[in-house]
Amino acid sequence: MSATEVVRDADLTGRVAVVTGGSSGLGLETARALASSGASVHVPAVDPVAARAALSGIDKVDVRPIDLADEASVKAFANTFLDRRARLDILVLNAGIMAKPLFRDTHGHEGHFSTNFLGHYQLTALLWPALLAARTSRVIIMSSRAHQMSDVDFEDIDFVRRPYDKWMAYGQSKTANALYAVALDRRGRANGVRAFSVHPGMIVTPGIRHLSLSEFDAVGALEPDGSPVINPAADKKTPGQGAATTVWCATSPLLNSLGGVYCENCDIASVETESPFGVRPYAIDPERAERLWRWSAMMTGLDIEIT
Repeated sequence: MSATEVVRDADLTGRVAVVTGGSSGLGLETARALASSGASVHVPAVDPVAARAALSGIDKVDVRPIDLADEASVKAFANTFLDRRARLDILVLNAGIMAKPLFRDTHGHEGHFSTNFLGHYQLTALLWPALLAARTSRVIIMSSRAHQMSDVDFEDIDFVRRPYDKWMAYGQSKTANALYAVALDRRGRANGVRAFSVHPGMIVTPGIRHLSLSEFDAVGALEPDGSPVINPAADKKTPGQGAATTVWCATSPLLNSLGGVYCENCDIASVETESPFGVRPYAIDPERAERLWRWSAMMTGLDIEIT
């Protein structure tokens, strides 16, 4: 199933969505599907010119600059959005990086954690008034099966004392995103804001450009001619198929009374300790979710009260 098939019968006329990373890969397919059903879609992008070119031909899309690793840039986007829109129905925290060499943001935070999680934490907190104004809104947070590689190391989140490993850094950031959905849903559900984390599948997108050919070969991601292997039963999907679960979480009436869950294959995932599928218990643990929230609030100076 593709993202456009998920919303085939949905009417999102009048709804407002924000999709970070919405100009390539999974994000582009998500933006396309939401716009096709009538939503007005706002896409924060590092390179607005390239983003507008990628999104050309899709109606009701607005592109603005953002750098998720730069708190001033995140704040500028949020302020611009709030000046123009009173409500936000769907917030898709899709943008991310994967397996990059070590880099840090201006505060010294490890780059994967800063970009994939902390920038999105800041953005959501700043857009919170608009999410509340919608009365029933959803926040979809991109996690990954890579969360199985690493829990959040609260003693050394930023790889100051331990050796840097790009896969551990990526996995930690994706666990953080799953925990974030748990903590965020707790804060929003009384006011109609529900949060979900998503594993989209193994998808060859521009976000994995840092991988070597041997790393692609290790997971059987490419055909001999260099094209992506497409086998949904083995979790190897097209971007449109991968975005299906994101769009399902954003729109499905089956989730009207749910939140704080990790989803895959357009369903709520099972909790697993050994299987390559499902979600690890530590990634949805409420106590660890609250610990991450307290750390994030301290680091950013932004918080959301539980009501």
